[in-house]
Amino acid sequence: MPILDIAFIGLGVMGGPMAGHLTRAGHRVTVFNRSAPKAETWVADYGGRRASTPVEAAAQADMVFICVGNDKDVRDVALGADGALAHMKAGALLVDHTTASADLARELDTAARARGIGFLDAPVSGGQAGAEQGGLTVMAGGAETDFARAEPVIGAYAKTVALMGPAGSGQLTKMVNQIAIAGLLQGLSEALNFAGKAGLDAEKTVDVISQGAAQSWQMDNRARTMLADEFDFGFAVDWMRKDLGICLAEARRNNARLPVAAQVDQFYAEVQERGGGRWDTSSLIRLLHP
Repeated sequence: MPILDIAFIGLGVMGGPMAGHLTRAGHRVTVFNRSAPKAETWVADYGGRRASTPVEAAAQADMVFICVGNDKDVRDVALGADGALAHMKAGALLVDHTTASADLARELDTAARARGIGFLDAPVSGGQAGAEQGGLTVMAGGAETDFARAEPVIGAYAKTVALMGPAGSGQLTKMVNQIAIAGLLQGLSEALNFAGKAGLDAEKTVDVISQGAAQSWQMDNRARTMLADEFDFGFAVDWMRKDLGICLAEARRNNARLPVAAQVDQFYAEVQERGGGRWDTSSLIRLLHP
């Protein structure tokens, strides 16, 4: 794989490690983060170069990666006169790893192609641990030719990279992922709470049922911390509510019924009211305690 000039915009708990893997793979990485000290720390840890604006980071890049918070954040760093897209060179590729709306993905795709630039919407799953360990799952939307260029690069921090369809398909697939997780976590919360109320040894119960049809990633990775009432890590409730809001908005457009996801979204609102916006999403179980 050729060594590329890469810009990475957004160095949060996901973006920072992901950009670090690109440096370890030998690419020349320039980073931008709205909090300059975080970018300075990243450069001290990984090397590379810090840019003071998205424009500076993107101007000479072969590929530009974005991993920020929401639709507004993506627009701030990608679109407009001072956004990265307006200053990327023709033939470059823009990859958005942000979990955002499918409408925004299609908007970015249109804007990029008008400038002779490729685009992929490529949200990720696997959390902070997956980013740090290089084991993320990436679901992409866009053209096959652009995906073929990006896939080996993304492989630096992903175990699975799949093209799901045209622009917007990656974001739609991530919505499916979040809908499934929301229901799983509520079911797991109720099951663990029931085990305790029934007088069972909950940890032993998990050991048994995790070997059968009830097994899931959430059970394997969250059941014991849920039983220990530990939630100061992982994927924050605030982020999950943002993602479920995107899912519910899309469902209103395509007439999909999401009764469980809508209910779990309201449960997460209760967690936020308890001050748990930064707790892990498995904190749903706290709502079942008196």
